[in-house]
Amino acid sequence: MAHVLLIEDDEPIRTSLTRSLTRLGHQVDSAGTAVEGIGLAVQQNADIVVLDLGLPDVDGLQALTMLRAAISVPVVIATARDDECDTVRALNLGADDYVIKPFSVEHLNARLGAVLRRVAPAAAAVPLRVGSLQIDPDAHTASLDGEELALRPREFRVLAYLAEHAGRVVGKDELRSVVWNNAFGVTDKTVDVHLSWLRRRLGESAAEPRYLHSVRGVGVKLMAPGP
Repeated sequence: MAHVLLIEDDEPIRTSLTRSLTRLGHQVDSAGTAVEGIGLAVQQNADIVVLDLGLPDVDGLQALTMLRAAISVPVVIATARDDECDTVRALNLGADDYVIKPFSVEHLNARLGAVLRRVAPAAAAVPLRVGSLQIDPDAHTASLDGEELALRPREFRVLAYLAEHAGRVVGKDELRSVVWNNAFGVTDKTVDVHLSWLRRRLGESAAEPRYLHSVRGVGVKLMAPGP
């Protein structure tokens, strides 16, 4: 879990997010202004900052520039501003991700996890095994029953992430966040198409699953076939 600094001027939202992220296991500090938040960021060495753009003292994009000048810390913008120009400006100024309100705390938590994984020092990945399916993240290879699977890069990332969380239902929103980094134009249909390709590689179908099991309205789960 991470040390999160939340810079949000709306008190009910700040209180709710602080409580929810704490419940998920994070250590959370919060501030209602840019100046207070930047001061806390410098003093407390947070792992990641969640920054609103509509702050009362300094515009959020200016606050982002000040943060970047003061400390090297991942920053996720969380704002009601849904204009593409604001998104592009924030990313160009050094934001690591951009989340548009309203959002669920689960959505935000997935984004925080994705950003922290991207900036974490690289470590040797442990090969993953689910039934007769084996995935080697470092070698970027996957095999089934000893036969190597010919996977496109994105297919491999989907399969590796599902294998890393084998037995748990992973939502499509989470897959978009982690695998596609919430790129513009990526929809549930895009995820469905990649899952369909993976099923063909694994020799199964949605109607007759072996490894990939869809949970309607929730997501997909990777699990070893039964006896």
